[in-house]
Amino acid sequence: MNREIIVKDLGRKDYKDTWDYQETLFKEILDVKIKNRRENAGAATPNYLLFVEHPHVYTLGKSGDISNLLVNEKELAKKGAQFYKINRGGDITYHGPGQVVGYPILDLENFFTDIHKYLRLLEEMVIRTLADYDIKGDRSKGETGVWLDVGTPRARKICAMGVRASRWVTMHGFALNANTDLSYFDLMIPCGIKDKAVTSMQAELGGRAVDETVLKQKLIEHFTSLFEVEGIH
Repeated sequence: MNREIIVKDLGRKDYKDTWDYQETLFKEILDVKIKNRRENAGAATPNYLLFVEHPHVYTLGKSGDISNLLVNEKELAKKGAQFYKINRGGDITYHGPGQVVGYPILDLENFFTDIHKYLRLLEEMVIRTLADYDIKGDRSKGETGVWLDVGTPRARKICAMGVRASRWVTMHGFALNANTDLSYFDLMIPCGIKDKAVTSMQAELGGRAVDETVLKQKLIEHFTSLFEVEGIH
């Protein structure tokens, strides 16, 4: 059992290139697991936590509804944005500058084998991080991610989540709006949920920009605590 995590900050990187890189790491872990079972071996599987900032892009999960994207390809191009249909759960999501995106690529057999628990711990990591900035995040029943003012007419989403898992290996992850240009969310129905707004940490802090390097460090600290990580590389 390996509870150490390799953390990589990829900086600003194209969505498709990052997706391909995720797939490479995902396959690396699966290959070790398959070899272990075939040869009755006990080689440790690695765990990764990737941070990245994407250029403007919209992604649609495998069960998503394309009608939740409110513009066509031509209009997306005018906004300098791309679109991809991908293999995670969830509906439509936006990624762009000022957003901290995290992709944990973990062998959950190193931690626990419970996808529900995995998602709840990712949410808790974000909730605790927001609390460090005096922002009260919460869960919304039946809606994955982190929200503010749940159960009120002012309910708004600050962090989207969507994951894929196979043989207890995860990929994709969370997108926390730090200093995000929220106007890009007007081009879609976020996560396919109508009549609920989207916000950012900067908006909640009265326009004060968040230091994203510090923010990522706080996320790592809470991730380490919640997942009982035994080492960071």
